[in-house]
Amino acid sequence: MPFARLASATTPTCHLGLGLAAVGRPGYINLGRDQDLGTDRGVDALRARTHELLDAAYAQGVRYFDVARSYGRSEEFLAGWLKARSDVDDIVVGSKWGYTYTADWTTDAERHEVKDHSLRTYERQRAETAELLGDRLDLYQIHSVTPDSPALTDKELHARLAEAAAEGLTVGFSTSGPAQADAIRAALAVAVDGEPLFRTVQSTYNVLETSAGPALAEAHDAGLTVIVKEGMANGRLAGPHAPDALKAMAADTGLGSDAVALALVLRQPWAGVVLSGAATTAQLASNLHAAVVDLDEDRLDRLAALVEDPHAYWDRRGSLPWH
Repeated sequence: MPFARLASATTPTCHLGLGLAAVGRPGYINLGRDQDLGTDRGVDALRARTHELLDAAYAQGVRYFDVARSYGRSEEFLAGWLKARSDVDDIVVGSKWGYTYTADWTTDAERHEVKDHSLRTYERQRAETAELLGDRLDLYQIHSVTPDSPALTDKELHARLAEAAAEGLTVGFSTSGPAQADAIRAALAVAVDGEPLFRTVQSTYNVLETSAGPALAEAHDAGLTVIVKEGMANGRLAGPHAPDALKAMAADTGLGSDAVALALVLRQPWAGVVLSGAATTAQLASNLHAAVVDLDEDRLDRLAALVEDPHAYWDRRGSLPWH
């Protein structure tokens, strides 16, 4: 399994990965985006920013990189970096299928992405990903599975995914929404010829949204590698947007609110890889300090008081503007 390479990493950041959702396209829902990216969001500018982030992440010990078909040109940007860094052979690359990017490189599109978990979409997007990433792709995940997703019951799709797994590709899924735990448990039951289909799960878990925790622990116990996304709650736990209690705790540690927030996720015994969604190298450096944050029982209690009802959390996330 490709993730075995992460277990042999010698840096303290081996369990932190870099996701390219925020820099693979000009529009996204992260707070503070105007300050992070400025006005030049052309393809060349974001390609250069992505490559700078990848260089910085690799230099600081990050070995997992996360993209998706719907993240604009993220796969293309990563593929270009990999081609230029042909000496890099110790990383793990994950991508996702199931959403199609439809914003045409704008920030004000009526729809930025369209979800479709059909076999037809899998076959189309698998070919698109293969054209860009080729044999550098280690992990391919179904993007944002919910309990009602047809991807959980489509036997023909399961058979095709099992074929890909037999050829050496790790097959996984990601989740979104207030019923993540239900989606995780339903996916754990999916099997082909008596063998579990999925080897990884990628879910949202952060200071504000912890509802998937018990199900992620079950997935870990079942042998899946757990990847955590949105540890910064789309910017709600960073800088000026962070709750006052988190800011105060960060001041006590001498580190950023982002580092404290990500430290909570790293502390979970089931968390295999925790993604940074940094848009700048300064943000990335601050995120990586999460590995040295000390969370004692008092701090853990103070963070637990910030947890929101999952429905309220996802309603808030759904209202964040693309900008």
